[in-house]
Amino acid sequence: MNTDAETVVRAAYRAAEGSILDVQGFVDLFAEDGVFNNVVAGETYRGEHLGDLVAFMGALAPDVHRELHRFHVMGNVVTVELTIRGTFTGPFETPAGTVRPTGAELDIPTADFWYVENGRIKEFNCYVGLSIMLAQLGVQPDFASAVTASAAVPS
Repeated sequence: MNTDAETVVRAAYRAAEGSILDVQGFVDLFAEDGVFNNVVAGETYRGEHLGDLVAFMGALAPDVHRELHRFHVMGNVVTVELTIRGTFTGPFETPAGTVRPTGAELDIPTADFWYVENGRIKEFNCYVGLSIMLAQLGVQPDFASAVTASAAVPS
């Protein structure tokens, strides 16, 4: 039997599926002052921007699917261990320019923490395996530039 919090969270995952991609439906599940924290990337979304990351993932991998491995409900807190899967067929916009799609299969480990109050999402903290995602997109760290830049800094 689903609890209210579980029902809300499962609806959010459903709205974010590539085959559905209901960005407004995802946003509508949040409380008026709800927040979506993309913790690893250091990004926070509120208001009209709550669906930005859902839209981004839908553009990056139109077949995006979240496989829910472990689902735990503790009152109004829902924790989920999942894998974000999809095919990199959309562009990946970066500050340095656009990474062109490669058709690579994405298999990104993720942990989500949802806080639900009065049937609405108050806070969503997403911990996505960013380094794994970037590697699967073909984006590797530029250690040489970092070493050069640190050498130029006076001690």
